[in-house]
Amino acid sequence: MPKPEDRLYFIALLPSTDIHKMAQEWKEEFAQRYDSHAALKSPPHITLHMPFRWKERKEGKLEQVLTSFATDTAAPTLRFDGFGAFPPRVIYIHVAPDAALMALQAALHRKMKRSLYLFNADYRSRPFKPHLTLAFRDLKKEYFEAAWSRLGGRPFSATCTVPCLSLLKHNGKHWEVLKAFAFGH
Repeated sequence: MPKPEDRLYFIALLPSTDIHKMAQEWKEEFAQRYDSHAALKSPPHITLHMPFRWKERKEGKLEQVLTSFATDTAAPTLRFDGFGAFPPRVIYIHVAPDAALMALQAALHRKMKRSLYLFNADYRSRPFKPHLTLAFRDLKKEYFEAAWSRLGGRPFSATCTVPCLSLLKHNGKHWEVLKAFAFGH
C-alpha cells in the first residue's frame, strides 16, 4: 500500500511542438468520437521509465540523478513513422526504435536501478517499444476497429531532436511536467 507522502512519477521524451500539437489533436478526436479520454491525462510523450512511486520530499535526489544522466547523454532524434496498435485498446504513433534510442532507454533504466534503487521497470516481460499513445485503456473494444481504421492506413512521417528529458508527476488527476533536464551533447 502506498504511503501518503509517495507520489507517482515517470520519465519521458516530449516531442517537438508541431508533433505535440498533432498528437494532441488526435487524442482529442479519440475522446470526442470514441469516448476515450485517458490519453488526455498526460502530454504527448514517449515513456522511457514507467511510472514509479517516490517520496515527494526526496524529489531533489531524483532531480540530481536525472540532471547528471541528461548532462552525460546526447540529445536523441526521434523518427515517427506511421501508426500502430496493441489491440484491442491501444492506438499510437510509431517511433522507430533506432540503436541510440534503445541505448538511451537501457542506460536510464540502469541509472535508476543503481542510483535510486528503482526496480519496478522490468522490461524483460514487456520489452521497450517506443511509441506515442493516442488512445488506450478506456478505448472500448467495440470502438477499437473504427478508431484504428481512422489512422491505421494513414501515412505519417516526422523527425525531431528532443533537447531534454522530462520528469512527470501525477497531481491526483493528471500528469504534469515537473522538470526538464537538458541533454549535454
